[in-house]
Amino acid sequence: MSAAAVEQPVDPEPHEPLTLLDEANKLMEQLPGYRVEIIGGVLTVTPPPDASHAEVLTDLMIPFIAAGLHGQETRVVQGIGLWLPNGPEDYAIPDLSIVDADVNEHHRRNNCYDPEVFRLVVEVTSSNHNNDLRNKVVAYAQAMIPVYVIVNRKHGRVHLLTDLASSGYDTHRIYAPGEKITLPDSIGAKVTLDVSELLQAGQRKG
Repeated sequence: MSAAAVEQPVDPEPHEPLTLLDEANKLMEQLPGYRVEIIGGVLTVTPPPDASHAEVLTDLMIPFIAAGLHGQETRVVQGIGLWLPNGPEDYAIPDLSIVDADVNEHHRRNNCYDPEVFRLVVEVTSSNHNNDLRNKVVAYAQAMIPVYVIVNRKHGRVHLLTDLASSGYDTHRIYAPGEKITLPDSIGAKVTLDVSELLQAGQRKG
């Protein structure tokens, strides 16, 4: 018996190809707890943080809140989306941010907010430390985020980036254990961070 040709069914409504933003949202549904971002037109996926990563964020929130930054003018928030101007679908999700108190009035899209309300962003490095130290430096500078703090657990340092430039920050200070960091007054209050305490929290196990 001869083989007969089989016609493939025709989809009456051809689907448009997924955008990068669609792909990101699809991944977030498939991988609960993972952080999915689009930076420089590149989709990145970060596994859920470990307990030490979370401890660093708590240790950072304590002086911020004690200084009154979680009040009527500013709020201290974790893991909210920051819409980036670098590309049509770019966004990042900083570990911790200090934002204007009216942040909810500045929603952009895809559960992300206008970068103009962000006074400071913090990243605590994990397996994707190069992304925090390179790609996000450019992305946050282009978004005009005035203060960027990186708790670099891999190399045991804390980075403070200030003074915006076209492709980064003009001032990039690196602090070692034993030093203290005085953050710019532009965040809304005077805050000093203990580098040793942050790095020790980031290395705790169990």
